[in-house]
Amino acid sequence: MAVPVAVMLVLGLWGIDRGGMWRDEAVTFQVAQRTVPQIWQLLHGVDAVHGLYYLLMHAVLALHPGEVLLRLPSVCGAAATAGLVAALGTRLARPRVGLWAGLLYAVTPMAGHYAQEGRSYALVAAGATGATLLLVRAAAEGSAGPGEAGLRGGGGRSWWAYGAILGVTCWLHELAVLLVLAHAGTLALARARGRVWRLWGCATGAVVVTLLPMVAVSHAQSAQLAWLTEPTTENAQELLRAFVGPTSGVYWTGLALAAVGLTRLAGRRGEVTCAGVALPLAVVPPVALMLASQFSPLYVDRYVLYALAGAPLLVAAGADRVAGTVGRLRIGSPVLAFTGVLAVFCAFAHQLPLLREDRLPAHRPDDLAAVSRAAARELRPGDPVLFLPSSARGTALTYPAAFRGTRDVALALGAPESGTLYGTEVGPDTLRRRLAGLDRVWVVADRYVVDAARGPGSLTERLKFDVLNQQFAPGAEVVRKRAVIRLYVRRSLATGSLERPPAPGSPPAPPRPGRS
Repeated sequence: MAVPVAVMLVLGLWGIDRGGMWRDEAVTFQVAQRTVPQIWQLLHGVDAVHGLYYLLMHAVLALHPGEVLLRLPSVCGAAATAGLVAALGTRLARPRVGLWAGLLYAVTPMAGHYAQEGRSYALVAAGATGATLLLVRAAAEGSAGPGEAGLRGGGGRSWWAYGAILGVTCWLHELAVLLVLAHAGTLALARARGRVWRLWGCATGAVVVTLLPMVAVSHAQSAQLAWLTEPTTENAQELLRAFVGPTSGVYWTGLALAAVGLTRLAGRRGEVTCAGVALPLAVVPPVALMLASQFSPLYVDRYVLYALAGAPLLVAAGADRVAGTVGRLRIGSPVLAFTGVLAVFCAFAHQLPLLREDRLPAHRPDDLAAVSRAAARELRPGDPVLFLPSSARGTALTYPAAFRGTRDVALALGAPESGTLYGTEVGPDTLRRRLAGLDRVWVVADRYVVDAARGPGSLTERLKFDVLNQQFAPGAEVVRKRAVIRLYVRRSLATGSLERPPAPGSPPAPPRPGRS
């Protein structure tokens, strides 16, 4: 266990300070620094599914708000998951299977990506893998012989621990409840006895009941996921490649070994096998979420990150079967174990360019630090600023120094005080009056909005879009991935006024060369 944990820690800490946060991380960063009553107020309107995580990060960032500390819990969660995968492989097969599986998890680019993400997914993966290990232990104890009824017999303590860990994991992210289906598949493959099914049902039933309030609140907030679409077979193929290995050599080798690992899917009655745990864990949650998303889109690969733990277990189980065949040639077990470690190192070397690229800010969907640096160069104290849509205000909330002294034209009440992610904005009439008094305004926007043929759906957002396009002319701009900072000047004054005026006291600009 120690070696995979150490490897995952090293890879997780490598490049952890990218020098910038992307939008989802920025939400964690600014929400976690609010007071507990302000976080509680926020959860009534949005992000209830992340409530427990925000409270945890509130305690963490109280030590020192910064990017490294923001991501450190995820690094620890990923390291714990690698160790737990190793523990599962050791318990279900033998120590070398655990070693190989834990190392494979640690060097998988998908695991490394979310180990450096300031969101809950790596912690959810750790909780799910821990719950799976407790399920294996409880099922083994429950199958050993008769015990008292209820949660007190047949491995009662393990079932209590299983229910507690599963419950906390589901409260970190409610879609972890799909793990229940994977565990049902494991018990079915093991042909578990009735007593085990009853104890498991009591534990999971209690978890589901405690989760109902969050499900009710988050369902009312489902508009947050309106951007999602139905997953396709291409999404399934992408997830499979992310689980097994994104590079062709690792992918095909991993698939072949996983197929070999499936040769011992079920053992004696009541026996939980490595493949019997790994296959449902890797397959059932993603498939269930993709099928449900055909009716109500919910699927994003990170929501089922915890299922990744099943893939290296299955690959390691297959490698062990191959090693068993080779072992008949009188090759010693330590040599075989070391050969497997070398094979994992080769997989790591093959995927190293991907791991290195993943640690660059450009590899994330956006980079709010880059946007804030551009804003600091362009904006002056007193400049009016309009955020389009209001979520673009996240840059100013995360990196406020770049916007210090500017005037937020549309803001009515700040984000912490209003119990929202990005603050509340004035109504259309007030916004129209404020814009009418401006000759120039800087717009910080998502490119898809300002470059669209028509405005967004919200009445206030549509008014921003319409007034800008009807009464102002676009001028100088800075583009940072999907964000743009653009100066708009009233059309009646636009001639010769589309550039940023020099700062007070700066020398006059040189004359422009004439056209040839």
